[in-house]
Amino acid sequence: MITAPDAFEAVFDAHYEEIRRYLGRRVGLDVAEDLAAETFLIAFDQREAFDPSFGEIRPWLYGIATNLIGRYRRTEVRRYRALARTGPPPDDGPHDRVIDRLTAEVTVGRLAKALTKLSAGERDVVLLVAYGGLNYAEVAAALKVAEGTVASRLSRARTKLRAALGVEV
Repeated sequence: MITAPDAFEAVFDAHYEEIRRYLGRRVGLDVAEDLAAETFLIAFDQREAFDPSFGEIRPWLYGIATNLIGRYRRTEVRRYRALARTGPPPDDGPHDRVIDRLTAEVTVGRLAKALTKLSAGERDVVLLVAYGGLNYAEVAAALKVAEGTVASRLSRARTKLRAALGVEV
């Protein structure tokens, strides 16, 4: 049980870095540290309410993190729109990667623009699967929706992303 502070410390040690990386991919590294800390503060405060029969700790933490991202939803959409216009920030890598970099900028820009066209629920499902590596059951637990809802959102999102990116199946 995670109600004891020392037991919760093990939860923090096991999952903090993974949650911080997920948040970094969703809202940027500058915000990720704060949101990751807030995720674990909320989890610690609500540890007595955690029901292991509902699911595991990992999806529960992703659910808290995703809910926090909701506060930043408008900023996230603005970020994707800016990324679509400008591409990823330049890096200081060697010149032999210029072609790869240009290709990546075009791809990232198109993908970012396509992500702005998804509903918030579709975007959450896609990014929990892509960035978090969660399966359908874990996404369902994180978002507190049915697995069928996850499947349908992911299917709709894939259709929209393929159309936006011009990918044929």
